[in-house]
Amino acid sequence: MEKGDVENQTDITEFILLGFGDLPELQILLFLVFLVIYVVTMAGNILIIALVVTDQHFHTPMYFFLGNLSCLETCYSSAVLPRMVASFLTGDRTISVGGCMTQFFFFCFLATTECYLLAAMSYDRYLAICKPLHYGTCMNGKLCLQLAAGCWIIGFLPCTITMCFMSQLVFCGPNEMDHFFCDFTPMLKLSCSDTSQMMLVLHIFSFPDAVSPFLLTLTSYVCIVSTILRIPSTIGRQRAFSTCSSHLIVVTLFYGTIMIVYMLPKSSNLRALNKVFSVCYTVLTPLANPLVYSLRNREVKEALRKAVRKCLAFTKNSD
Repeated sequence: MEKGDVENQTDITEFILLGFGDLPELQILLFLVFLVIYVVTMAGNILIIALVVTDQHFHTPMYFFLGNLSCLETCYSSAVLPRMVASFLTGDRTISVGGCMTQFFFFCFLATTECYLLAAMSYDRYLAICKPLHYGTCMNGKLCLQLAAGCWIIGFLPCTITMCFMSQLVFCGPNEMDHFFCDFTPMLKLSCSDTSQMMLVLHIFSFPDAVSPFLLTLTSYVCIVSTILRIPSTIGRQRAFSTCSSHLIVVTLFYGTIMIVYMLPKSSNLRALNKVFSVCYTVLTPLANPLVYSLRNREVKEALRKAVRKCLAFTKNSD
């Protein structure tokens, strides 16, 4: 749009997130489904954080990173789901431009941090399986703190820079966004400004923020799989694989759905499919984290049993 045209337009103050509004007969059902998902996600991740903090058995590098991931997932879910659940109940799908920018910032920050955190966790598993004799000295408390802090800082800085550029965009209509949360591409489509700078920023940050941690994770698992296959005994291979299988499931779900969403052709016929896969990495991945680690991890299951027994014993003594 020409500069003169932009100046003659009236700036809009809110967006309408269309989301799943084209399914009016399913709004109550969707409200209940996503409410349950949010409650289970929050409860499961908070429980894992509590176990990692309070139980001495979980004061290890693997569970330290898992605690960070669970903390991230609680924030990640809270950036998207509460507003989405409320819109199903009230029918109000409007969000202010400032609110949309804020939601996108937290989504961008937390998604980028998760990419790096998953890479750090895969590096931890690489050292544990491929370099077991050096694991204790290499993956010490200091390195764990540095890796975790680095993941959060690296996630924060590029998204802050991106938001500085996005805050310069002008929105003058239309204001309907065919998505259930404020994502980068749908917002750019609604801008009346020249978005060439924003696209340049996107391309500059996409490699270090998404491709690099993915390649690090992939390289770690190539080394892990090749090491596991060289273990002579079947039981040894099973034990080695069991230590990283939960993380591999979360990685596959997160990266698999993100790649499908951002590599799918942006045609009107695939919009519904795009939303479905977006639900996978924004809603189901945070839910999968506590479920996968609690159902597939013997130590976590045993700790949960002990915690339940203590709670029941405390309740009986109180009575």
